[in-house]
Amino acid sequence: MNGSEKENISGAKYPSLNTQNAAESLKITDISKAGYQLLKENKLNDAIDCFSRILLIDENNNYALVGMGDASRKAGIIRDALKYYQRCLENHPENNYALFGLADCYKAMNQYQKAIDIWEQYLLHDNKNITVLTRIADAYRKVKDFSNSKRTYQKVLEMEGNNAYAIIGLGHLHYDFKEYSMALFYWEKMLKSSANVTVDIRVLTSIGNCHRKLKTFSDGIPYFEAALQKDKNNFYALFGLADCYRGLSQTEKSLEYWNMILENDPKNKMILTRAGDAYRNLNDFEKAKSLYERALNIEFDTYAVMGLALLAKSQGKFDEALVSLKRLIQQDNKNYRLYIELADCYQKTGNKRTAVETLENFQKLGIKNQKIAEMLDNINNTKSNNKK
Repeated sequence: MNGSEKENISGAKYPSLNTQNAAESLKITDISKAGYQLLKENKLNDAIDCFSRILLIDENNNYALVGMGDASRKAGIIRDALKYYQRCLENHPENNYALFGLADCYKAMNQYQKAIDIWEQYLLHDNKNITVLTRIADAYRKVKDFSNSKRTYQKVLEMEGNNAYAIIGLGHLHYDFKEYSMALFYWEKMLKSSANVTVDIRVLTSIGNCHRKLKTFSDGIPYFEAALQKDKNNFYALFGLADCYRGLSQTEKSLEYWNMILENDPKNKMILTRAGDAYRNLNDFEKAKSLYERALNIEFDTYAVMGLALLAKSQGKFDEALVSLKRLIQQDNKNYRLYIELADCYQKTGNKRTAVETLENFQKLGIKNQKIAEMLDNINNTKSNNKK
């Protein structure tokens, strides 16, 4: 009898403990490799089957627990993924893959501060991991911590000057805080660094959106058009073009793109009201009314009701418009546009005193608004001139 075998009482031979352990380890390694390959191929059920087989052999196997966590997270079963990563960390507290997965779970659950805490813990083991640093910066951006987000993105750029995630992240960060010129700076930098590679459509629409916010509509149009060349049905590109042409008062052109969106998404009530506004401005009142009513058939919408009120006003039906606008103000008393349209209605019926009172009622809310102030000045100046 050799050293690798023992005999039982009946004389049958079976492997020694050491040989059993070696065989099990080899089996686990093979199954683990197969599981991770299936995970890469997005064959999640087959991957889960592999990792489950390992856990029957070794219930605390770190590769299998992380694998189960990854597969569950990819399948969108975040609660299960959390349990597997936590179970792994209970037995293998230094496992960085489990830490990474756990943080991604909290991120997926919008629990960004928990994700940040875990990623910071990860950095104790690997403080120059660019992937983790950009994730931390993204999470700080989500919780609106501008300074920490910017600091972390810039730390990445110190390590890797043209890191796309950091540059795009800085663009989003400044955009979120309405610093559109700085957002434009970073996204244009991204565009220049991508000169010899395929440009991400999101970079193009982001630059276009900066121009929309800065009201440099003509400059935004080429970027949205370039995005449409990559995806002719891209919502953000179509919306951006429609809104840019609206900003340029090219109503017919804007309507062309609103209608293209509606072909793909006929129940989008925001677009229905925008298209209704365009038809109203083109004096196609029947079509405008039809679109506003389609929006209201989906659910109540302030702008659809306001559109119908403005339609009534355009047709000289001032009493109807006044009733609708006053009801809307009761429901949304901080919407300055409603006060402007209501005041304009009163002016058109020769009731300037009530127009002034309407605008003053808005100011009593303690909200400063330049358009309200300008309209109030115009009415008061007109009254003064008439007295002279």
